Formats: sequence, structure tokens, C-alpha cells
Amino acid sequence: MKGKLEPSERERLVEEGKNLKESLVTLEEDLVKLKDELQHVAQSIPNMTHPDVPVGGEDSSAIRQEVGSPREFSFPIKDHLQLGKDLDLIDFDSAAEVSGSKFFYLKNEAVLLEMALLNWTLSQVMKKGYTPLTTPEIVRSSIVEKCGFQPRGDNTQVYSIDGTDQCLIGTAEIPVGGIHMDSILLESALPLKYIAFSHCFRTEAGAAGAATKGLYRVHQFSKAEMFVICQPEDSESFHQELIQIEEDLFTSLGLHFKTLDMATADLGAPAYRKFDIEAWMPGLGRFGEISSASNCTDYQSRRLGIRYRPSEPPQTGPKKGKANLPATKFVHTLNATACAVPRMMVCLLENYQQEDGSVVIPEPLRPFMGGIELIKPKHK
Repeated sequence: MKGKLEPSERERLVEEGKNLKESLVTLEEDLVKLKDELQHVAQSIPNMTHPDVPVGGEDSSAIRQEVGSPREFSFPIKDHLQLGKDLDLIDFDSAAEVSGSKFFYLKNEAVLLEMALLNWTLSQVMKKGYTPLTTPEIVRSSIVEKCGFQPRGDNTQVYSIDGTDQCLIGTAEIPVGGIHMDSILLESALPLKYIAFSHCFRTEAGAAGAATKGLYRVHQFSKAEMFVICQPEDSESFHQELIQIEEDLFTSLGLHFKTLDMATADLGAPAYRKFDIEAWMPGLGRFGEISSASNCTDYQSRRLGIRYRPSEPPQTGPKKGKANLPATKFVHTLNATACAVPRMMVCLLENYQQEDGSVVIPEPLRPFMGGIELIKPKHK
């Protein structure tokens, strides 16, 4: 076009340029759609699994260890619903009128017990070098997806906010995972270890029946969640650290529990390996899950864009004085429940009930309850 051209040739080339420009716009639009489709398909693929994970359904899960033994009662025992009513601690009926089923009010000593559980847990975990956080409880749907959860669909556990791209969180793992999104961390800054407090919201779609009654499965609850960001070669050792912290916490409270290496069919999409802890709940007459610890390897970090730059000396480039920085790598992420308040209350109320209807407060929690040692029946 810059040279001498016949008018007809120049006009032909101008027309060809216009056509190319229009075609390019269409191709770019198609590319955006294809990228979105590819991302959607990619996000539906779960993580790989650890070679030692048992293959099969929940019944194939292997017991890592069992701690303690069930308490023997010399009197007819109550479940936590009856204890909560008799001791004026929990009100499900009023909450059902105000908010719907699977909501609850805590009252009197139960409120202090919730605060005590959370403050004691935070104090214990912080001793292990974990930084305390409180988090936003509303996040963008895209963050939920990148963490490996499905924010929409018939069986989703996530509450979505109509008319927005936002959701209520089901666990603090989601906003903590997003705090370092699209960032390159220094190797010297790793590991990053957090203990995050939040309220959690879950639809509990399809959850019904005696096995999920009372506080065991609810729509809103308080939780303290541990989260670790580390180098890939360290994630297995941090997984063991998280499980050990959980086991130490529950042992300190005198609970009878077992730790399970969960089978492949019971792993969520992000988990490379997951250990669940199930505690004995005598009033319900069964073990119930109170905690889990998952190693998600780089499943979440690839979607969230969390990388780190190794601190090895830069290599000299081909141009004199030009240094090449070492290539970035994706971090590994791990999460573990330190304290899910409702299920901990189920365990404590049912295991520490006395014949006279009172409930003993475990010794570690007493300093966090103003010295209260016993929840007594209230006589009018």
C-alpha cells in the first residue's frame, strides 16, 4: 500500500483490509466464547488422588487411628435437642418461625460456650504459628468456582444472591483462598498459615431425616478454619500437621473419635487426599463428622493464579548484564476444620451430660467461660 499502485489495485487492497478487520473481530469474539467453554469444562475435572487413597465409596475409607472410648452412662441419656430444651440453651422452634427449618437460636450458657470454643481454638492454633483472620462472608461466584465448588445447580450447597455475581460462603476456605489470588509470592514468605473465623451458609440440599436432626446439619453456623499455602514439596508434611492439630484439639476436649483416610468417591473435586474426623455422639447413637483436612495440591492455586518465585540466584542472560529471574511455580493449598461450632456442641452436650440433667464444661474451656464449670437446669 505504500508503493505506487494502480487505483483499482489500491481499492481492492483497501477492501480486503476492511474484510480482514471485520473477520478478526468475529474471530476474537469466538475465541472469548471458546475460552469460557474450555474453562468451564476444565473446572469440572477433579484433582488427581494420592496413590495411598483407598479406592471406592465411603465404606472403603480406612481408619488412621481411634482415640478414646465411648463413655458409659448409668442413666438414660438425652440427645442434644432434649438437653438444649431442658437447659434453655437452644431454640429451634422460634428460629423455624423466623427463618425456616434448620436454623436455631443459642441462649444463655450456649452463647458463652460458642465463644469459648472459638476463642480457645484460636488461641491453641495461633501457638502453632497460624495468623488469625476474619473474612468477608460474601464472595464472587467466580472465586467459589475457582476453589472447586459449584455455586449454581439443583444440588448446590451454595446460596447465590439473585441479580448479582455473588454468593454466601460455605466455608472460610473460599475467601482465604482468594486473598492471594493473581499474585506471585516470594519463596521466603512461604508457608502462609491462617486460622480464619467466619459464619458459614449452606443450603444442605437433600439433607433430611433423623441422622441430620438438630444442630448436626444447619443452614448457618460459626467455624474456625485452618488454611495453608506452601511449596509443593511441603504439602504432605503440612497435611500431617493439620491433622495432628485437629486430633490434639479434640483429645484435649476428651472426645472419643476416629480419623479416616477418605476413599476416592468421597473426595470433593479439589482434594488430592482428605482425612475426616468423626466423633462419638451418644445421644444420636453414632459417630458424626466434626472435621476434615484436605490437601488440594495445586488444584486451587492454578485456578486462582497463586504462584511463588524460587529464591535461587538469577541466571545471567545472553545479553551482558541481563539477568533471568527463576520461573514461577504454583503453590499448594490445604485446608482443615479446627472447630465447627454446632457439631462440637452436639459432642460436648451429649458426652458431658450428668444424671441430674446438668452438663459439665470441659476444663480447657472454663477460663473462656468466665470460670463456669457446669450448666445447671434452671428452676423457676
